[in-house]
Amino acid sequence: MKAAVIVDKELAPIYADFKDPEIALGHHLVRVQASSISQITKARASASHYSSDNEVPFVPGFDGVGTLEDGSRVYFLLPRNPFGAMAEYCSVAQENCIVIPGTLSSEVAAAMAITGMSSWAALVEQAQMCVGETVLVNGANGISGRLAIQIAKYLGAGKIIATARRASTFDDLYQLGADQCIVLSENMKETEAAFYAEFKKGIDIVLDYLWGPSALCLINLAAKNSPANKALQFVQIGSIGGATIPFPASALRSSGLRLMGSGLGSLSIAQMLNSVLQVLTHAPSADFNVKVNSIPLAEVSHAWNTTSSETRSVVII
Repeated sequence: MKAAVIVDKELAPIYADFKDPEIALGHHLVRVQASSISQITKARASASHYSSDNEVPFVPGFDGVGTLEDGSRVYFLLPRNPFGAMAEYCSVAQENCIVIPGTLSSEVAAAMAITGMSSWAALVEQAQMCVGETVLVNGANGISGRLAIQIAKYLGAGKIIATARRASTFDDLYQLGADQCIVLSENMKETEAAFYAEFKKGIDIVLDYLWGPSALCLINLAAKNSPANKALQFVQIGSIGGATIPFPASALRSSGLRLMGSGLGSLSIAQMLNSVLQVLTHAPSADFNVKVNSIPLAEVSHAWNTTSSETRSVVII
């Protein structure tokens, strides 16, 4: 079969022939239609993600959309090694497949699944958001952050605060549903001053897609300036702003800060799949919007390192 194949974890995949997956007990043979070039797919392919476990050569692809033997269309994740989602076929455990609505195209569903799951699961499963609460999306200009604004709005957030490095993106974020936008300045004192006023008003949930200096700033301010006896659910989702921070222990002792993660491991597979199903089911009526760049499988090498933070590239098989 034709596939994207990783032969060197430091390089982009190549378009090549790969052995067909064998039929395995308890697994579906999925005819793949679309798979997104997501951050987790790239990180697992390069062995920089904590869940990476492949040996070369292998086919990358954390998740995708395809059809089963009976023709039903499914979303799936974690195909059986070494058969990732970026191939004509892959083998997937039955419990890792869910039948999805037919209202979205396969490429849109593939682009929206993990992207939307990250915020839906963070808000519903982890933070257990209540209608009317204030949500701050740290790193809102990426595709996941943009969809997080839309999902928070749909779930009934009373106020949505979005942060981004470029003020030029604010018009887009306001259109998506943000009520307040804060620029992440190179000068952290300016960023801290902008956060300070919002903490005085009260923030209930932080969805953090960045970690790094901006997350540390938020944590320190939460410890010092959140209203007394008010819990703050801080959900860590991504770390493109830095892998580690000098976390102060006093921040947990002196405030209502509740720090948790949302991702593979902190969520069960069942929770992840249910969140994906909710996103894809509600997407048409909620008018969730993602920008999709459809890429033929044969062009995967070129597309691998040319993706935009505001657009999700999806490999079409």
